[in-house]
Amino acid sequence: MTRPDLHDRILAQRQQRVALARQRTRRTVNRRDGVRVEVEGRWLTEFSSNDYLGLAQQFEVTNALQDAAAREGTGAGASHLVSGHHAAHDGLERDIADWLGYPRALLFGSGFLANLAVQQALLEDGDVCVQDRLNHASLLDATRLAGAKLRRYPHLDPEGALRQLKLQPDGAAMLATDGVFSMDGDTAPLRALSLVARMQQALFFVDDAHGVGVRGPEGRGSVAEARMGVADVPLQLVTLGKALGGYGAVVVGEETLIQHLAETARPYIYTTALPPALAAATRVAVKHARRDQWRREKLQSLVDRFRSGAQRAGLQLMASDTPIQPVLCGSDGNALALAAALDSAGYLVPAIRPPTVPDGKARLRVTLSALHSPQDVDGLVDTLARSWEAVQRVHGAVA
Repeated sequence: MTRPDLHDRILAQRQQRVALARQRTRRTVNRRDGVRVEVEGRWLTEFSSNDYLGLAQQFEVTNALQDAAAREGTGAGASHLVSGHHAAHDGLERDIADWLGYPRALLFGSGFLANLAVQQALLEDGDVCVQDRLNHASLLDATRLAGAKLRRYPHLDPEGALRQLKLQPDGAAMLATDGVFSMDGDTAPLRALSLVARMQQALFFVDDAHGVGVRGPEGRGSVAEARMGVADVPLQLVTLGKALGGYGAVVVGEETLIQHLAETARPYIYTTALPPALAAATRVAVKHARRDQWRREKLQSLVDRFRSGAQRAGLQLMASDTPIQPVLCGSDGNALALAAALDSAGYLVPAIRPPTVPDGKARLRVTLSALHSPQDVDGLVDTLARSWEAVQRVHGAVA
């Protein structure tokens, strides 16, 4: 018997990524001050963070973290079902459930774990999960790991979702979608998808990682913005690492579903609970996200300012009115060259390439925060326009 050598395999894969200019590298942030970050000895204005409301360094939030760490220490000590479920965890779950108008919430270490937990706990062999083609990787991977059949429909296409569900009449069914799509910045047609799920007796699950805090009344997210609630969307994921500025995730939903997750979901049972100090800080962040409407209003004004300026400059945007504003570049080379030009000019904006996005759809993923100023946005747009002209002269226009 001769097995494939894993070292040979990863070397070949690495060589392929290098040939396609798709290798991934990390950059270390040495210090952060609002939207300014020090990277490799240089201060850059960051347009790449998901801290949409500017709460990650808000003084009440960080004070709550420090105070709770002084009392509780740095870790929970155990899993939730052993002895790691602290009062701060319980309070955070209650706060988020109350904010979003759901009966109950369950706290997880990350959105990836939460999406895996939902599908592993609810789906079995022979069941199906129907998903938008551009759903987050955690939703797609969760279906495969749960052992259920994964069926995908064209982006934002409720009729496509209906067709896929009709083709899988046997077994339990789940219809899952992002609320706001992380790479395109557009929003799912939630009301139409909810109707499809009801017609096909499928459980409707919305991952609103990029919507909660930003969209809807009191920042309650895409589901609330669509004037829906638990009766329409029995399960919803809320991330704590985007608009709330922290880390972790919460699943909100019907009482029976959340209780089932708490008793059976392997990513919940078999892992140490989130640090209580982080939960305490996130409770303060939730208070601000719920109360500080000015943050959302300022953020939306910056989104509008960026879009109008970029369109005047002839940049190719996508159909997004959210803080996620992709600038299409076409080829990988164009995206990398534009990101490098911005870096030289003092702006940190990542180039997003396949397989994260489809071939030929490489882009810069510009994200806006309530901490940005109008001058920050204007400076970025001006630099983008000049740099894009230079990139086109060297690398060619959008594919």
